[in-house]
Amino acid sequence: MTLSKVVVVGASAAGLTAAETLRREGYTGRLTLIGDERHPPYDRPPLSKQILKGDWEPERLALRPAEPLDGLDAEWLLGREAVGLDLTARAVELADGARVPFDGLVVATGVRPRRLPFGHDLAGVHVLRDLEDALALRDALSTAPSVVVVGAGFLGAEAAAVARGLGCQVTLVDPLSAPMVRQLGSEVAAGVAALHRAHGVELRCETGVVGFTEERGRVAGVRLDDGTEIAAQVVLVAIGSVPAVDWLRDSGLPVGDGLLCDEFCEAAPGVVAAGDVASWLHPDHGRLRVEHRMNATEQGMAAARTLLGLRQPFAPVPYFWTDQYDVKIQAYGRPSADADFRVVSGDPAEGPFAAVYGQDGRITAGLTWNMPREARTLRTQVMESAPWPREAAPARG
Repeated sequence: MTLSKVVVVGASAAGLTAAETLRREGYTGRLTLIGDERHPPYDRPPLSKQILKGDWEPERLALRPAEPLDGLDAEWLLGREAVGLDLTARAVELADGARVPFDGLVVATGVRPRRLPFGHDLAGVHVLRDLEDALALRDALSTAPSVVVVGAGFLGAEAAAVARGLGCQVTLVDPLSAPMVRQLGSEVAAGVAALHRAHGVELRCETGVVGFTEERGRVAGVRLDDGTEIAAQVVLVAIGSVPAVDWLRDSGLPVGDGLLCDEFCEAAPGVVAAGDVASWLHPDHGRLRVEHRMNATEQGMAAARTLLGLRQPFAPVPYFWTDQYDVKIQAYGRPSADADFRVVSGDPAEGPFAAVYGQDGRITAGLTWNMPREARTLRTQVMESAPWPREAAPARG
């Protein structure tokens, strides 16, 4: 397929990387980037850390200086939301009624925050996805004595750590048994729980939220399913995210938990996806949708190359990290609660450590807790599906 008009919907890390890759690989045709935010591409992981703490101002988030962006020779349609796709006519439909034609399309629209079925109309109830969300929450934390974080996954745990560091009284609520247990397994999740307790966070695990109390249109408390209530001037709802695919529902493209793609990140001829919105067939792990920064960059490159006919299966070693207090957790592969688990270096009771996860006698994932040098070794072992260590029988997760 000869391309003359490529449209990238989503002007964040995945979309920007796709656009840069197109130019780098020799595409010289028309290039349009559409983003529903008015900001040029910026980095999102610092929103729940450096921005929320007040350590950074928004200018530091920029993914590229102005000059490289100008060098893309692209049309930027920022603050313009895509609301539909006419696959037959090959056009993206915008909220203002405009139609943007394409013969090649990159879908990189990311995710939107999952919300509770109640309470989001109250002042003091926040979500955290974009820069405006982060700045609003930062302002609220500066004067709030009591904060409740609903959801103890990556985002909730990081935000709870920041709020506690700012001097807020923090309660972290989650229906599961420990923070991040779904992502890290029970052993490491227990360490995360102990870390938060050591810093003064109250954990209310295996507990659900059933409602809020209010005073004059502002949240005053959080009601739990055990009949108790927690006073709160600020509530952060961090209960996960939903792929931003509503605009594709009537397009004829395969949509489920994201835009469904093959192993080349292709959803249909001339249509590829990258980043948090892309659900693709990983050659080793089956169908995946990964919401992590490194994947956005790598998949943006892969999707652009597929669009240009440079097709290779997208088969990265999944990677993620989280920073909480003075701890950095890094993981390669796909840790799971039902995998075998073993500490291979250090001691979780004493401080830094490294561990592996495995199934069927092979290492499937590796994790480090404040041991960044060990992370590289574990990556190689995960990539090679190295044999399970023989020193002792594996402990069940």
